[in-house]
Amino acid sequence: MKGKYWLAMATGIGLAIAGGSLARAAGLSANTGVTQMNIWQAIVLGVVQGLTEFLPISSTAHLKVIPVALGWGDPGVGFTAVIQLGSIAAVLWYFWADIQQITVGAIAALGRAYQQRELTPSSRSLLAVGQVAFEDSQDLRIAVGIFLGTLPIVFFGLLIKILVPDFDNSPLRSLPAIAIASIIMSLLLGLAEKLGKRELTYEKLGTKTGIFMGLAQSMALVPGVSRSGSTLTAGLFMGIERAAAARFSFLLGIPAITLAGLVELKGVITDPLLRGEILPLAIGTISAAIFSYGAIAAEIVPIARGRISPLSRGSVITPFNSTKPAKVMAGIPN
Repeated sequence: MKGKYWLAMATGIGLAIAGGSLARAAGLSANTGVTQMNIWQAIVLGVVQGLTEFLPISSTAHLKVIPVALGWGDPGVGFTAVIQLGSIAAVLWYFWADIQQITVGAIAALGRAYQQRELTPSSRSLLAVGQVAFEDSQDLRIAVGIFLGTLPIVFFGLLIKILVPDFDNSPLRSLPAIAIASIIMSLLLGLAEKLGKRELTYEKLGTKTGIFMGLAQSMALVPGVSRSGSTLTAGLFMGIERAAAARFSFLLGIPAITLAGLVELKGVITDPLLRGEILPLAIGTISAAIFSYGAIAAEIVPIARGRISPLSRGSVITPFNSTKPAKVMAGIPN
């Protein structure tokens, strides 16, 4: 599987290079503003999204840097958020058994606790029912942890949308800012890998895990900060095993990425000026789903075996390798 993943990555890079040549041949110039992507560009960006979303490197940063470097311009926050729905489809596909177990197990635990309340109604308040179910079911604890962990990124995301309406052109989305964020987070990931005790198994995770990893996940609102990287870093600092931290990180991302994608998709559908992007968005989302599934399958094994450090080093190197040529091609001063 690992060999197939690197083959997919090589294919994606080849597509990007070929796509850049086609774009330049068509007379497309570099553009630092938001630019509508065509179908070919959407396919390539779907590949980029799929290969980077679940690695501890920022997919948002790559979706900004790579098209600018190739002279396509910036696809914008909306395009980036919508094609992430393809990654969510891949997570649902790969972790369907886990999701089903958590959902069914949580509902069953609440049902059992409620039945106990019916037997002794005088001593069982609704709060007590929830407490009994919570103590009885690991699935319910994981579900509550995911719910609580989603709240920070929803809160801060709405805050940014209200306070920074023109986030597409925010200084936070500049290439230097992306590079700095990527470097800082990669160093933190390397530090977590060194200091983390890795004693907690998946069965011991719950609300505390959700809250702290959820706060870390909200940092991914800053371009250059990887969602999976920030949550994995938090998990390792908390002493969680690598594979358990990665598994919880994948599940934690489902509500957040889905909500962000649906909000932006609504904007695309309802805005007459953006309706021309629907087909490229659909193609990009399908591309992202296919390559995301391969990335998830390939990442679980190396993380479980402790192979995080090379990935974190890669996220340090990437900004240095990508921002300078991108700035030159986009006409941004060094």
